[in-house]
Amino acid sequence: MKLLIATRNRHKLDEFRKLFGAHVEIASALDFPHLPDVEEDGDTFEANAVKKAATLARATGLWALADDSGLAVDALGGRPGVFSARYAGEPTDYHANNRKLLKELNGVENRRARFVCVMALSDPAGNAKTVRGTCEGRIIHETRGAHGFGYDPLFVPDGREQTFAELGDDIKNTISHRANALKEARKQWAPYLDGKHTGW
Repeated sequence: MKLLIATRNRHKLDEFRKLFGAHVEIASALDFPHLPDVEEDGDTFEANAVKKAATLARATGLWALADDSGLAVDALGGRPGVFSARYAGEPTDYHANNRKLLKELNGVENRRARFVCVMALSDPAGNAKTVRGTCEGRIIHETRGAHGFGYDPLFVPDGREQTFAELGDDIKNTISHRANALKEARKQWAPYLDGKHTGW
C-alpha cells in the first residue's frame, strides 16, 4: 500500500515509517510540491484532521493520513485547543505561546492538562475515519528543558517528574499523544494499511 502522510515535517515522517514498517510505502506532501496548504479552520481537532486527509487524498488519488494536535488545559475550558500553535497570534511563536499560557494560569491551582492528537485516514474518494490519542499531565510554573518544541517545556506527563523538553525525544515518542494515536491507528486500521481492503 502507498500512503500519503499530510506533512512536510521529516521528523514526523520518520515516526510514521517506524510504526508502519516496510509493508507500507510512505509518501509525503514533500513528494507533491503542487499540493496546496490546507487551511486548518475547523473548531475541533477531528475537523482539521479530516479536512487535511480528505483534501490530499482527493488531490492525489492515494490513501492519505493527516493529524491535528494541541494542548487542552482544564482550567481554561480546553484552551488553547485547536489554536495551540497560534495561541499568542500569528506567526507561530512558541515562547510567546508559553508566556501567554503561564499568564492565564497565574494563581490557578488546577494545572491539569493533556496533549491531544487526532489522526484521520481518508480513502482516495475523500471518505475519512479518525482515531484519537492523548497524554495526560500537568502544567508547571516555569519552562524547563531544551528539547522538543511548543509547550513541551511546561508539560509534565503523568508518572514523570520531568517535562517533555527534559525527557528528550526517545522517551517522549513512546508516551506522547502522537505515539498513542499512531498505536491506535495501527490497531484499528491494520487491514487497510496492510492493503487487504481498498475502501471503507
